[in-house]
Amino acid sequence: MKSLYVLIMIAAFPVILSSISAEGATGSENKSKPSAFNGAKGEVKLITLDPGHFHAALVQKNNYDQVSPEVYIYAPKGKDLDEHLKRIEGYNTRPENPTVWKETCYIGEDYLDKMISEKRGNVVVVSGNNRIKGDYIAKSVNAGLNVLADKPMVITADQFPSLEKSFATAQKNGVLLYDIMTERYSVTTAIQRELSLRSDIFGALETGSLEKPAVEMTSVHYFYKNVSGNTLVRPGWFFDVKQQGEGIVDVTTHLVDLVQWECFPDQILHKSDIQILDAKRWPTQFSKSEFSEVTKLADFPDYLLKDVKADKLAVFANGTIVYKIKNSVAKVTAIWDYKASEGAGDTHYSILRGTLSDLEIIQGKEQKYDPTLYIHAKVGTDLINLEKQIVVALANLPQLGLALEKIKSGTWKIVVPESLKIGHEAHFAQVTAKYLEYLKAGKLPAWEAPNTLVKYYTTTQALKLAYSKH
Repeated sequence: MKSLYVLIMIAAFPVILSSISAEGATGSENKSKPSAFNGAKGEVKLITLDPGHFHAALVQKNNYDQVSPEVYIYAPKGKDLDEHLKRIEGYNTRPENPTVWKETCYIGEDYLDKMISEKRGNVVVVSGNNRIKGDYIAKSVNAGLNVLADKPMVITADQFPSLEKSFATAQKNGVLLYDIMTERYSVTTAIQRELSLRSDIFGALETGSLEKPAVEMTSVHYFYKNVSGNTLVRPGWFFDVKQQGEGIVDVTTHLVDLVQWECFPDQILHKSDIQILDAKRWPTQFSKSEFSEVTKLADFPDYLLKDVKADKLAVFANGTIVYKIKNSVAKVTAIWDYKASEGAGDTHYSILRGTLSDLEIIQGKEQKYDPTLYIHAKVGTDLINLEKQIVVALANLPQLGLALEKIKSGTWKIVVPESLKIGHEAHFAQVTAKYLEYLKAGKLPAWEAPNTLVKYYTTTQALKLAYSKH
């Protein structure tokens, strides 16, 4: 296929397409190394590399003063690219707060080499096929480019050493490799973390056991869903665990991250702090019609036939990890179903068990699928003093307008104002804004990179154990 550039200028007017020769697109300015960031308007220039997942577009759901509206995309021709451009067009043409992105696409099989040789930007956004994501990350940081990567960065234990090397290279080259961890920005999760730091409310994290872990988190997702007001079309490879990764190394990335972030805040963790105790994996079954409804493909692609039996596609999208982190036992579970019931959507469950109280987030039918944080006092806790301390803590949290509602003796609910419930898609803007702060500072927090490696060590070692049991 002939390589070409396509300039896509999308605003509140029709799309304009024009071809530009590849030879004429290079110049000395593209060979220069990224400059230091100081927060100047438009100094961050995004490169979107092979966007196969809708998270790549969500990074651009908003404009940022520090980010140039001119974005360069390097990708092979195909449906993944088409869907990505449609999402960006939707953001640029929406009635309220339209964005002003101008996308220039290089389309060709040599897209990765072309991106590296040209360096038309200074931050690479990577969100797509996870089988090749580690290679994208490695080559980007080797070239001196900053990387904002969607999870998971790696999906097997064999890939983990490459990620370790990429972080070392990023540090050597003075660039920032950062994982998009949106769940840290959920308001209920943030409050849960803050309250767990209060020894007069939470006490200390329990040790826990296999039967009753100190920390339990479960995330339920759906293959059929709406994104930015439109029904999401999933690529066929999303159903291939060799390309997307199994559930035990995909969504659990968020949960393992939250265990570290909430229970061991600002602490540098090590692989020696982790002991995998148990790991399980199981499939979600799809009929051909269900698969077609989500992908718009008439049949199962050849690469999925290995997973098809009796006309049913088995996708190992579900997994549980039970592990010891330092002295406490944690359990995380990822579950994928086909489609949510009416009014429901992706849900998150979390409980941190402390010596004075348990902090529990529930997002079920009773809560109208709104994540809700409860505080359960332990037997023997002074309830009057505990309630007093909770009221004081809520008044001093950065989240304004929080209230405490007593459910029954020893159990309270945190009432969060609607203004603080911004939704999952909006969290991508918050993550991006935080990354821009780090770029300006020229560094990540001391714990961020080592703990990211510990996170992926945990998920990939768990998958290795789960495989050994089959």
